[in-house]
Amino acid sequence: MAQQPVEQQSPSKGKRAPEKTRAPQAQPRPNAAKPKESPSKQTGAIKERAGARAQKGETTPKHAKAALGAKQQRQERRKGMKAPPTNAKAPPRATPATGAASAGTRAKKPDPQQVQQMKSQHASFHAEPKPQQVPAVTFNQNYRIQGSEQWQGPQYEVFRSYHPERHDGGWYRSHYRRVELIGGGYYYWNNGYWYPAWGYNPSAEYYPYDGPIYAGHSAEPPDKVIADVQAVLQQMGYYRGDVDGLLGPLTREALGAYQADQGLTTTAAIDEPTLDSLGMG
Repeated sequence: MAQQPVEQQSPSKGKRAPEKTRAPQAQPRPNAAKPKESPSKQTGAIKERAGARAQKGETTPKHAKAALGAKQQRQERRKGMKAPPTNAKAPPRATPATGAASAGTRAKKPDPQQVQQMKSQHASFHAEPKPQQVPAVTFNQNYRIQGSEQWQGPQYEVFRSYHPERHDGGWYRSHYRRVELIGGGYYYWNNGYWYPAWGYNPSAEYYPYDGPIYAGHSAEPPDKVIADVQAVLQQMGYYRGDVDGLLGPLTREALGAYQADQGLTTTAAIDEPTLDSLGMG
């Protein structure tokens, strides 16, 4: 039998062509750090998310607000500006004192109608001694009113020349036509002023102030004059004590402040220029 010829397979049949070699792809490294966004981009992203929530009616979570605040603080620190702490209260602003005029400025004059109204309210005023609240001064024959030698003008002569004297009741009655017991002590009247009558009655020598008290030609009792002055200075914001008719430290301090604001000689006493300025002369 004749042999059939064996077919020879071509090299291209039955075998796969070698694939082309591909370049290996870079695999991400495990735990590789992602590139950091700039603080401004991070802050912007937080703001965008907050804005989106606001449009939907949602509120920004507390942790997002805290993160935004922390970012802003770090940015401001980098710029050299230290951000104030959260919930920090602003420092209180200084406010001028109410009522009284500030130093170096002229206070307004009291209203004449109010002055007359206050005076009418004290028509029958009588002071009572208050040694616990307003201590009494003691007699000192060498006492002189401090600073009075620098007070210029005839209206201050009684203060420059004043020095306390001690006499008995008979002496005062023979020298002055008017001596009265007022607020725990005796006073004598002389040419528009009231003075302490030291020695008139040793059991009644309560004097909160040792010096002349101007009352004008009306010769009103000194406690009433003091009460009128206290009421007006209280209404203007200078005096913050009680209207008690006693010329104590608080009243004298208020007088000094008013006199300074009005450009008057600061005597801290009831003198003629001050009483005229208050509309009580």
